[in-house]
Amino acid sequence: MNNSKDPSDLRKVLLESPDQFKVGFDLAKNIKIDGEFDKIMISGMGGSALPGNLLRIYLQDLHRQKKSKPTAIFQNRFYSLPHESYDKCLNIISSFSGTTEEAISSFKEALENKLPCIGISSGGDIEKMCHENNIPHVKLPVPYPNFQPRTATGYFFASILQILINQNLAPDVTEEILNMSGKLKQELPNIESAGKELAKKIVGKTPVIYASAKYKGVAMVWKIKFNEHSKTPAFWNFFPELNHNEMIGYTNPQSKFFILMLRDPQDNPKNLNRFEATSGLLRDKGIDVQIIDFQGDDVFYKIFHSLILGDFSAYYLALEYGQDPTPVDMVEQLKSILAEMK
Repeated sequence: MNNSKDPSDLRKVLLESPDQFKVGFDLAKNIKIDGEFDKIMISGMGGSALPGNLLRIYLQDLHRQKKSKPTAIFQNRFYSLPHESYDKCLNIISSFSGTTEEAISSFKEALENKLPCIGISSGGDIEKMCHENNIPHVKLPVPYPNFQPRTATGYFFASILQILINQNLAPDVTEEILNMSGKLKQELPNIESAGKELAKKIVGKTPVIYASAKYKGVAMVWKIKFNEHSKTPAFWNFFPELNHNEMIGYTNPQSKFFILMLRDPQDNPKNLNRFEATSGLLRDKGIDVQIIDFQGDDVFYKIFHSLILGDFSAYYLALEYGQDPTPVDMVEQLKSILAEMK
């Protein structure tokens, strides 16, 4: 069902997103590198980096369940590598386009210092540099024209997880994840409907997304989807930290806000009290608040059920505003300006 406001059919991309996990696992099934590692560094920006935030949440919970030592996941969102990249670290260079200048710069530094690397991209300079330097490369698909990095999360998440499994840095949970991605696909009609209704409530207001410290990465991704799909400002923070500073700002709000609180029913009871108490205080200030509970018992399912809801909420908000939800014109404009400045 193509919408005239959605010429690239982002809705179809969102409906197919649960299928990305199997593809991602398959793409990386033979990717392995020699060496002993106790951590990974993911160098990437924007939609090519955010899967690392989600993978960290998932793996920390997984290792807690297995009572095993977790693999440290570091992220680099800059032009040079941090010091963690240099000692028993597997460096993953992540750029969907393969042309992200920050990732390329970090890759060059890794190559100059002969650091263990694996590249992930759909092509571009990253793929070329991998082939020229005999570096393993995961080539991501571009299923549709104008396909955006922020909608490739499943490809990235599964590919990086498969690499960790291959390196014995994570247990093999591929079947569990594929089963849960199938359940997500069955729930898509309900999630889309909920997202559509949520978008109607947010129109004309600035969305602010709050979660617990554990799921702060999920709140950040919701924020990104409102920015890129809906072309509107959005912000995020997490409990309990926000109660010690940001909350005070609503004493004298300068805009109309809509607070979305992503709540895990299995959270620390003291933190759950903060959701209730804070929502009451904000409503007393005339701020709209909606608490949205994570669904399911498994952390993977909680993360991606919530993110699909965020995707559809931001998608339908874009349509409410008459915005094409796919392109990111300001990003392309900035790239052109920066290219002229070299």
